[in-house]
Amino acid sequence: MFHMSAAEMARATGATLVCDGSREVTGEVVVDSRRVGEGGLFVAFAGERVDGNAFLEGAARAGAAAVVASAEPSAEALEAARERGCAVLRAEGDDCEEFLLRLARSWREAHPGWLVLAVTGSVGKTTTKEMLAAAVGCQRRCHATAGNLNSLIGLPLTVLSAPEDSEVLVCELGMNHPHEIERMSAACEPALACVTNVGTSHIGILGSRENIARAKAEIVSGMRAHEGVGPVLALSGSGDFTPFIAEKFARPAGVDVTVVGGAVDDDVRASGVALDGEGRASFTVTCADGWSSRVSLPLPGSKTVDDFLLALSLVWRAGLDRDAAVAAIERMEPTAMRLDVLLAPCGARVIDDSYNAAPASMASALDVLTKMACEGRRVAVLGEMGELGDEATRLHGYVGAYAAASGVDLLACVGGALAGEMAEAARTMGLSEDSICLLGSVEQASQVIGPVLGEGDVVLVKASRAAGLDAFVRGVLAS
Repeated sequence: MFHMSAAEMARATGATLVCDGSREVTGEVVVDSRRVGEGGLFVAFAGERVDGNAFLEGAARAGAAAVVASAEPSAEALEAARERGCAVLRAEGDDCEEFLLRLARSWREAHPGWLVLAVTGSVGKTTTKEMLAAAVGCQRRCHATAGNLNSLIGLPLTVLSAPEDSEVLVCELGMNHPHEIERMSAACEPALACVTNVGTSHIGILGSRENIARAKAEIVSGMRAHEGVGPVLALSGSGDFTPFIAEKFARPAGVDVTVVGGAVDDDVRASGVALDGEGRASFTVTCADGWSSRVSLPLPGSKTVDDFLLALSLVWRAGLDRDAAVAAIERMEPTAMRLDVLLAPCGARVIDDSYNAAPASMASALDVLTKMACEGRRVAVLGEMGELGDEATRLHGYVGAYAAASGVDLLACVGGALAGEMAEAARTMGLSEDSICLLGSVEQASQVIGPVLGEGDVVLVKASRAAGLDAFVRGVLAS
């Protein structure tokens, strides 16, 4: 459990101690005042819709041992803090992101015994992280990123919530802009890390795939050896930016590189990959030291093979038991809304991948749809993808064309103009007019597509989270 005095937090972060409290923080660090517990720390972000500073008084009265303001605290907040023995700090520059990152780095430095494994990449981060957490957790006391807490806020919260007796931390690092991964890597100091791939997610912000590769490669900047382990960065041999990251970033920083894939000279390689009727891969994995095992993954999709190889490469480099790791990964349950195969009352199987989407993951999910055993129709319900900038029109068109080439029986494109681009590209690639449905909203999709699904159909539902297609899934499962 995180514990630190207000004075220590001020020294670690550069924050100003506005009001000294009578208690040390010995509880959870939160950014939502509704979650404040006795002895906890509330960090008040001045958000676009909700200003956390308005809840400083309530947090103090709810039992917080300290609160962090990002604006001048009100007189009422200071009075409540003094009454309750709650310390009040003001973040340097009113920057609560930087406050959390500095606090996490200080807490990380206070625990040099922690071995940190980090995962980043355009797609596949969460699957790889969950595989790592399962593989490590069956052998060591492991603390991992919960859900999708992989941002400049989520990463420090992950570090600050780690039990002190943890042996291994598995951290997921996401990003939207340059230097974000650099800042997160400095806060957690991983000894072992991997980049799942370099795709087109956030290309609208970063401008090019090379810039995305540079942003992902920032992970090496904070990497440190840990008791003879690392620093090692694992990369996919099939990635077109793998040589770029290895030669321009990792090796110049003194970080060793291990490569995984299907080539005979890869350090960890898969051979004889086959998919069963549910789209789940089985194969033989072999490491460069001669160790080998037969693997049957519980998650659908050939893309999960790369995720597995990256996770296993870090398990190996951490000196952990690979046989135990394989067994633990084979027992994993699917993550909600990520290629989760569900049976609807109508008899259709629904592949729920509605959590997020990028062009590469759309293609991978369509591959799962077309390879799964199907006695009825293969239906793709696809929504729009976000953060693609000037490339959005072209990349949505690619997805529509890929769907047509995949041979789906029905393609439902949900949304506005970009959904129209998917539909038009599918039409251009030869998918018949009666196999394409353009729907303006999730509600319309539920009304039009939901009632026609039946026994034996397999339905892929995928889009960026903002598209809200998880509501379509809930409707199909409830009807």
